[in-house]
Amino acid sequence: MAERFFVTGTDTGVGKTAVSALLCAALDAIYWKPIQTGSREGTDRNTVMRLAEIPTSRTVHETYIFSPPVSPHLAARMAGERIELRRIKAPRIAAKQNLIAEGAGGALVPINGTQLMTDLMRQLGFPVLLVSRTSLGTINHTLLSLAALRAAQLNIRGVILVGKPNLENRKAIERYGDIAVVGWLPFLQKIDRRALLAAYKKHFDRKAFEA
Repeated sequence: MAERFFVTGTDTGVGKTAVSALLCAALDAIYWKPIQTGSREGTDRNTVMRLAEIPTSRTVHETYIFSPPVSPHLAARMAGERIELRRIKAPRIAAKQNLIAEGAGGALVPINGTQLMTDLMRQLGFPVLLVSRTSLGTINHTLLSLAALRAAQLNIRGVILVGKPNLENRKAIERYGDIAVVGWLPFLQKIDRRALLAAYKKHFDRKAFEA
């Protein structure tokens, strides 16, 4: 049975794309970013292709792509558009193929005037992975994000931490968030496919990801 995940984060720049690249490499998954903003600085799809060392054929083109590095609702407005969820449909790929879908920003980022990123997650129906920092402030940010995901009645597979090791923050997130931390991506001196696969093997609970 194929595994398909939606990767979201506690905020922008938390490490969603690096985690997505790791999972694409480890699970031999196809990568898809439905909504991309900030394309003037490069796309996350290109970053994942470089980090995971996967070809264009292992990715799906964005449904919406905007140049300014701002929230999706604002980027669309600046482009004279409105993001319509009905246009965003899961890619038609083989039933046995794994898929990693990456969100834009955090869980409650606005998509248009009435809908949020959680509405897109609910529409797609994939289990959700929440990427969080290990550093100071992560407990509050992670618990708030978990509350938002649960309020949207989403299936949360687990939390993935990014950064320097912090056992106390990990324990607090698991206890107060009533959630498993299913992976940790430490800071890497060099990020490439080999390093990502090594991190997955050493720091991830493979039972949480592999059917």
